[in-house]
Amino acid sequence: MASPSVSSRAGLPPVALIAGPTASGKSALAVALAQLAGDAVVVNADASQVYADLAILSARPSADEMAGVPHALFGHIDGAQAHNAARWSDEARGVISHAHAVGKVPILVGGTGLYLRTLLHGIAPVPDIDPQVREAVRALPVADAHAALAKADPAAAARLSPADTTRVARALEVVRSTGRTLAEWQQAREGGIADGIALAPLILLPPRDWLRERCDARLVGMFDGGAVEEVEALLARHLDPDLPVMRAIGVPQIAACLRGELSRAAALDQAQAATRQYAKRQYTWFRHQPPADWPRHEESLNNDSIKDFAIKLRDKLLTG
Repeated sequence: MASPSVSSRAGLPPVALIAGPTASGKSALAVALAQLAGDAVVVNADASQVYADLAILSARPSADEMAGVPHALFGHIDGAQAHNAARWSDEARGVISHAHAVGKVPILVGGTGLYLRTLLHGIAPVPDIDPQVREAVRALPVADAHAALAKADPAAAARLSPADTTRVARALEVVRSTGRTLAEWQQAREGGIADGIALAPLILLPPRDWLRERCDARLVGMFDGGAVEEVEALLARHLDPDLPVMRAIGVPQIAACLRGELSRAAALDQAQAATRQYAKRQYTWFRHQPPADWPRHEESLNNDSIKDFAIKLRDKLLTG
């Protein structure tokens, strides 16, 4: 279906999307779909896989796993930089536009819901927060911040947990600094591509027990396959500990092991627990946040079933 004038339903260019929690089989399915779709490019939508320093701990596809299929936005950011959804969205728009221009089908694959939402629906144009306002808000105990938010933005206070330090502070600093609520800014989102593409989404939500076992087994493989050395090299760079790359799952646990604070077994156990918790949050987000008409696949995938399922996807996702 690839040609210099790729088009799809309603004359709009197609973009496939395979999303879901970590270890659900997204990457393998994306490659299988790309191979069947003809000229295609797999576009990363995972916040950790953008970092060059986290090839192993982010489960970035290896050259063998990419199987000759072009991949974009994987490992292109140095860990010394703090990547974010707005920057990724700009990059993804460029990759998708170029893919369409040269007759390729973009296949978004990843588990970072915020990235996908920003790309599809845009970002709220909130001005820079006054530094003094931010400092004052961040200095408040969360209970006091929530009480202040209840007066300044009652709807946000009712929506947010009183213990959600980060989101409560964000909502309060926005309304204090700009005079408008965060919800009002979000209604003015700009830069989304959803209206200009024919999106063919699929969400993988395999059985939870299967997913937990996959997460645990993958961490064992990571620890045995160079993750410890990966973190050792990262620590040697003496980066700011607050950078996203330093807080990625597995990095703090292995760092504690390298400092002698945890045994290898304890570090593995904690990394597995953190991964399971992360997968659970992703699972919940992808079950409830995307539109109800986005297909959810609730069966597990294995090497034998991926190709057969990809054939069905090719027809269902890319030809309408």
